[in-house]
This record gives sequence, structure tokens and C-alpha cells, in this order.
Amino acid sequence: MVTPVNPWPLEGTSPPTPRNAARLPGPPLSEGVRVRVLRLVHGDPRAAAELVARLTGRQAAGLDPLPAEPADLAPETLRAHRGEVRALPDGTRLVLLLAAADQYPVATHAFLRAVAAVRLDTRPLEVAEAAGIAYATAGGVGFRDAWTRIAAYETAAPADRREAHRLLARVLHGPAEAPRRAWHRGAGALGPSARLAAELTAAAARARAAGDPALSGALAERAAALCADSRERARLLAHAAADAWYSGDGDRARALAARTAADALTGVLALRTGHAGEAFDALLAAAVRAARPHPARGGPQRPAPAAPAPGAVRAPSPTAHLLARAAEAAVYTGDLRRSPEALLAAQQLGMEAPGVLGGLAAAVDGRYEDARDLLEATAGRCGPGGDPTLLLHAGIAALMLGDHPRAVTATVRAAAAARARGLTAAVSQAMEFRVYAEFWTGRPRAAEAAALDALRQAYATGQDNGACHLQAALAMFAALTGDDDLCRERAAAARSHALAHDLGLPAALAQWALAFLDLASGRFDAAAAGLRALAASGPGHGHRAIRHLATPHYVEAAVRTGEIRVARVAHAGYDRWARAVGGADDLALSARCRALLTPGADALDHYREALALHADGTRAVERARTELLFGSALRRLRRRTEARDRLHSALAAFESFDAPHCAEAARAELRALGAPASPVRDHRSPTAQLTAQQLLVARMAADGATNREIATRLALSPRTIDHHLRGVFTRLGIRSRIELVRLLADPADE
Repeated sequence: MVTPVNPWPLEGTSPPTPRNAARLPGPPLSEGVRVRVLRLVHGDPRAAAELVARLTGRQAAGLDPLPAEPADLAPETLRAHRGEVRALPDGTRLVLLLAAADQYPVATHAFLRAVAAVRLDTRPLEVAEAAGIAYATAGGVGFRDAWTRIAAYETAAPADRREAHRLLARVLHGPAEAPRRAWHRGAGALGPSARLAAELTAAAARARAAGDPALSGALAERAAALCADSRERARLLAHAAADAWYSGDGDRARALAARTAADALTGVLALRTGHAGEAFDALLAAAVRAARPHPARGGPQRPAPAAPAPGAVRAPSPTAHLLARAAEAAVYTGDLRRSPEALLAAQQLGMEAPGVLGGLAAAVDGRYEDARDLLEATAGRCGPGGDPTLLLHAGIAALMLGDHPRAVTATVRAAAAARARGLTAAVSQAMEFRVYAEFWTGRPRAAEAAALDALRQAYATGQDNGACHLQAALAMFAALTGDDDLCRERAAAARSHALAHDLGLPAALAQWALAFLDLASGRFDAAAAGLRALAASGPGHGHRAIRHLATPHYVEAAVRTGEIRVARVAHAGYDRWARAVGGADDLALSARCRALLTPGADALDHYREALALHADGTRAVERARTELLFGSALRRLRRRTEARDRLHSALAAFESFDAPHCAEAARAELRALGAPASPVRDHRSPTAQLTAQQLLVARMAADGATNREIATRLALSPRTIDHHLRGVFTRLGIRSRIELVRLLADPADE
């Protein structure tokens, strides 16, 4: 039996969090496990406490999947609800059973037709309404909560449940209802049946093609239960596990995968929730096997997508999809040297290398012009209606080329395409890469809000490795917005998980965030040391792409600390890539590095060149930093008027980004110049002055949550929450929570 459908929308929202979540008994929970516990028990605090107390140490740490069946989740909670149902008259229980079978575990919306078909008397439902257990709706019956619905089904005798399913199957007609009819026919079966298993398998394929992996997974799992052939049963379980993963049920996917030996699914799970270093080999082996099918092997690589829209790019073959996933494994682990292995496998299989694979392999070999052409071709595949995997790779390629607008377009479309196909797990992954582009183009608040939303989705769907990547991105946002404590806390969490799971990308990004915080705060020795460590780290601990992106900051820190020789070496490699790719921002940053390495007045022309190039680029944050460095150089050369203009421009930009450390550096330069640093007048509402994280904390506090409760819900320490609230009070000019409640209650501030 499959897990009941989650009663709240996964995307853009959080499950209701019980006030006593911080005091749940049992072993301490990782944040991902805590979110999934609440999701599994439908937000019920008593059921959550019961489930947490039953978890093993490995389950609490996220190493093993959580239970899936209601009786395993919270038997005492279910027993209490069953008692309420058993106290009802027989006729009432019969109506509730039919309604529950129509909704759980697969929603079929056939209750009213079934009632009419057998002329069932629904008046006994009034007793359930009087007891507050269920109520009549326009479409049938609504239950008080999910546990009551489950209890109404589980309390009935097996024979009665089978009869209810058979009745519902008889009233479902037409091709569109075939998958749900097959479900009820399978649920009404007494035992193994090759005919019903085949019917369910075909129905699962139709549901999968229609973009409903949750339904196809339920059908495939039921087909496996009715299948007597062990090989076919393993294949169906692999299908069900893949469907569960793509629909966002990571725990069920892992539990089902443990009953199969599908390399494809093993690789995906290792990449997104396990030890990522093991993903590449599993995915590459699965790609080779998919290209050479064996009747005794197989299993799905992914749910088949719906037919592409006219003019859209067709989805990749299973082999190409798996090779694309192998490329992602190289990206996440930072072991880019393995990209040529996947490229060679593609060539041996006689197929074109998918996604960013060819570009990565060329870049690793130092063939930058070839890498540019391959990445450009991949980034160009970002039209609407495409396959989510192709669109995600288009976004990654665009980021590598420094084309942030196209990266945003591709990743937003990847998320939209994933939603349309029911591929919930792919949505947060697309958002992981979108936030890079949002950040550097001067929209750190939008990027932070998107990252927080994606973080909740990653935790809810069991993608702890994706959550780690987002934690590192949030550390970078905190570095820019001057939240030192939050930056260090996010970075520490990301690095701890990354090192344990062989994730070079988030480890490197977290290290860069800490170094950027030092650089923006004027701690140049610490910044240089942090960036030097980033340059020296290998796969699983660092990342060549992040090292490349951080090079302009390394050059700045190295010059400030007198390490001119290493700064020149670092710049030479960066400049070669910038010239090969030809992106305006990369060329601008290379010119800025050249200015930093050039003494005296000769540096000014390089700064002017950098700003001219920035004008055609999109990295607003780096443009402001170039203006700050240019203004500082002009001040030292006593060119007061031009220095003042550049520094005021940089100050205005940093204040618009909410980057206080960088803004203070600009003010310090203006004070040294003897010029007033006039604050930028802010005509926005008071709450618009808060970062996304501060606003979230402020709203929770205004709702009455304590610091410890907020800390538990946001996976932060109470000390950090206290720091946030002090920052909120300072920015809003208030002194108490009462004032905060009044301010947030003002409609003008919503």
C-alpha cells in the first residue's frame, strides 16, 4: 500500500510545524528528517512525537529511509482514530469506507457514481457529521483529517475493502480513467494474477507518460505485489522506486530501491541523498546497460515524459539521460576529470554526448575554445516546453559561460517543465542553479527567498545533498548582506555535510562565502588564506569552477597582502578563459585584476576598460566592487572629483543590495577623501529594509514563536535567531515584539 497523498502543497509552502517540535522525544534529528517526519504524519504533533520516538539512530540521522506504512508511522495515533470509527454504526462505517477507498491511497473521484450505482443510502453519514469525523461535500465526503480517512479504510475487514475497490472499479469508464480503474481492480484482487499485473503495468506506463509519477508509482508497486515472476517483480519495483523519487517521496523510493539492484536508481539516490562520490560509477554503468538491454535486467531510468510541445526539443533517450546524470555527478563532486570517461562511453555507444558533458571534458583538457562552443550549444537549448534535464543543463552551461539572464531563463523553465510533468524532485534542483544568477545580477533578496523556498523543498523530498548546496548558497548571500553569524553557521552546516558526502561544489561554495565575508570586511589576510585553500583543494573538498569564479577575489586579496606573484599566476589562467569565452563580465573582471596588478596611474585605464565592459554585462555586484576599487585608486592618486563620483556610485549600489560591509568600505574611502557619505534615502515600506531571512524570522516572532521554536523550524541556532531579531529591531527602529506585531499588521507593509 502506498503512502497517502500529502495534504498540503509541497511547493512554496512548509508543512505545519507543531509548537513542541523542539521537544519531541527520541534521538536528535537532522533537519531533513524533521521536515519529512512532519510531512509523513500530516503535521500532527502527537503523531510526530510518536514517530520520532520509534526511529532508529540511522533513521534519525537520515541514513536509512523513514517508515512508509501508517501502522509503522504512528500506531497509537492510528489506533485512537480507529476506535472513533469503530464506535460508529455499521452503515456509517460502510459509507466512510467507500469514501476512503475512493481517496486513499489513490484519489479516483468515483464515490458519487458508486453510491448511485448500488443505490447506497448516505443518510448514515449524518452520524459521522455529528461526531465531527466526516462531512458531506459537493464531490462526496470530506474527512476531519488525513488520519481519520486512513482509519476509516484500515478499520474495515479485508473482504469489505476489496468489495469497495471492485465497486469503484465498475463505475470508472473511458480511457482517461483506465489507470484508476486498474488500481481498484488490483486492490480488489485476492492474490497474484498475471493478467491484473499486466493491466496495472500498462496503466502505470500511461500514467507515467501523462506526467503523474505518483499514480504510476502506486500502480507499479501494486503490479509488483500481484506478479509471481521474480525478475518481472524486481523490474516493476524499480519502476515504482523511480516514480516515487521523481514524485518527491524520497523515503519510499529508497525503501523500494533497497529491494532491487538498479544501477540507475542507485546512482540518482547517491547523487541527491547519499554519498555522491559513488554516483558517477553507478550512473555510467547504468548508461552502458541501458544502451545494451538485457531481458533479465533493466528498470526505469526515469518516468517517461509527456509528448513534447510543437517545436520543443525531444527528451533525451534513457542512455543520454543517464550520461547527463553522470555529468551532474562530476559537477556536484567536483571531480571534473571524470567527465572524459563519460564522454568516451558516449562515443563508444555511438551517441552524441548530452548536456554539459562535452564542455566539461574540453575545459578539463584546457581546450577552452572547444568548451565555449559546446557550452554555447547546450545553453542555447533553453526554449519553453523542453525536457527538464536538458533545460537544467542549459542553465548550468549558461552559468559556466557567465550568461546569467539565459541561466535564469533556463532554470526557471526547467522548474516549470518539471512541475508540468509531476517531477517534484527536479524542481528544487533547478532552483539550486538559478540562485547563482539571481545573486550576481544584484538581486540577493530574490535569490535568498528562492533559495529558502528550494531548501524547504529539498528537505521535504529527501534531497539532503541538494539542501547542502542551497545552504552554501545561503551562506554566500549572508556574506554579501553582512550577516556574519548566519554566514558562518550556514557555511559550517554545508561543509560538514559536503565533506561527509563527497560534495565538492557546496564545500567550495561555502569556503568562498567565508572568504568573501573576510574580503568585504577588510580582513585581507584571512580572505587570501581562505581563497588559497580553495585553490588547493581537490574533488569532494573543492571545485575547479568555484575556484575559477573566485579568482578575481583571490587576486584582490593577494594584492592587498603583497602576494603579487601568485596573484599574477591566478590571473593568467582566468584571463585565458575570459578571452576564450568572450563574456563581458569575465573580461571586465580580468581587466579589474590587471588594474590591481598594475602600479600607479597606469592602472586607471584598466579600471576604465573594466567598467566599460561591465556596462554590457549583468554582474551588478561585481560592477559595484570594481567602482569601489577604482574610486580607491583615484583617491590615492588625488583625483578627488572622479574618485568621489565613483565611490558614491559604489555606495549607492551596495546599499541597494543590502551589502553593509561593502557599503562601509565605500564610506571609509569617502571619509578618507574628506567627502560626506550621504545615506541613500529609502522610500520603501519599513519591512522592505529586511532581508528575506530577517523577514521570515520577524513574521514567526510576530506570530508568537519563541527564539528556540524559530531556530528549530529554520535549522539555525537560537543565538543566530537572537542576532536576527536584534538586526530586525535595529533596521525597523523598534524596541519590542509588541511594536513588531503592530508593524507587520499594517497592510501597507504586507
